[in-house]
Amino acid sequence: MASENANQLIRTVSVERLGVRGEGIAQTSAGPLYIPYALPGEEIRVHVDGERGELVEVLKPSPDRIEAFCPLYMRCGGCAVQALAKPAYESWKRELVVTALRHAGIETTVGPLLDAHGAGRRRLAFHARVTRDALGRLTALTGFMRARSHEIVAIAQCPVFDPAMAAAPAAAQAIAQAMTSMEKPLDIWITALDEGLDVDIHGSGEPSENIRRALIDMAAKLDLVRLSIHGVPLIVNRPPRLTVGPALVEPPPGAFLQATRAGEHMLANLVLEHAGKARRIADLFAGIGTFTHPLAQRAQVHAVEFGKPAVEALQHSANRTTGAKPVTSQARDLYRRPLDPGELARFDAVVFDPPRAGAEAQARELGKSIVPRIVAVSCNAQTFARDARILLDGGYRLEGVTPVDQFRHSPHVELVAAFARPKAAASRRRLLG
Repeated sequence: MASENANQLIRTVSVERLGVRGEGIAQTSAGPLYIPYALPGEEIRVHVDGERGELVEVLKPSPDRIEAFCPLYMRCGGCAVQALAKPAYESWKRELVVTALRHAGIETTVGPLLDAHGAGRRRLAFHARVTRDALGRLTALTGFMRARSHEIVAIAQCPVFDPAMAAAPAAAQAIAQAMTSMEKPLDIWITALDEGLDVDIHGSGEPSENIRRALIDMAAKLDLVRLSIHGVPLIVNRPPRLTVGPALVEPPPGAFLQATRAGEHMLANLVLEHAGKARRIADLFAGIGTFTHPLAQRAQVHAVEFGKPAVEALQHSANRTTGAKPVTSQARDLYRRPLDPGELARFDAVVFDPPRAGAEAQARELGKSIVPRIVAVSCNAQTFARDARILLDGGYRLEGVTPVDQFRHSPHVELVAAFARPKAAASRRRLLG
């Protein structure tokens, strides 16, 4: 418990648990205090600012505290939990899923946390801000943001990167420096494709012709596969290809893909396992075909995604993939126009992998459908629990949940879950005649 002298800015507290953001939580007379980088069971000195605290000193460390492996830990906001021993870390991360389900009134089997970090992250956003040096010259500061701050921490390398991203920090810095005259904050998305780095710049507005020429020259010097501005290619030096399961896809600039190669493979394998022997599958929020392409090796797949460029890339690659079953696709906003029960009735299984906001509207239509099997993939345990509750209330049975750790050292956790509708096959035969 905290010392109760409210006038003290530096206080001594005992940390009780880790929160959903990876912050240590201490209870005080004023309510919970959230302290980044503090661990359960520790006695610490902390600088208090409202309900937030800044760790000053660890007086009594947790027996689960280990040495952080990155020298920028506690400065860079990219990793929330590096100093927690593996067993305690895995227990905490799995518990994030268990707690979200419990709050939604859902009891089910939650498997052990699966590690899908693999070689590391292959897609990241670098933030860039323009400052002036001591001589008044414009210069770019590029890196990641400090936790709970807009302050940028310069990054030269990062131990959680895929080796294919080794040149990414220098590339982001060079690009930002070439654009300093615009004096605008930038977000520079960099993705490791099969043949090199793909860059998409956001926040710049329309650059001048001089800056465009400088960026084209920079893309050649950096040997970039492609350089785009707000999703519009500025220069393509070679085909921007990415292997997705059995397919070779040319993703549009800034396309969503799983953060690690190992994560993509693990999630796809879990989806395939849960889809079972289904022969007609709808893949909703399909992106560029992370699950469509593996599923099409054994079933007909109808892929639905909001972005037309992603749908076109998916369909084009599916048409060229040897041995694949027929794939159809549709560009459609599933938040505004979810597939209804009539449209869903022709499928043996539905896979859905929505953004962090979840898929509430689509879950309501699924809950009224006769689809025998549903496989849900989620990057947000809270919105998944909400959508799962809708499916359960619609008569589905939740067979189990598998948490997947693709974003190691962060509070983000992926999961895959399987739902079945009891006696759905008989109902489906009656409806379809």
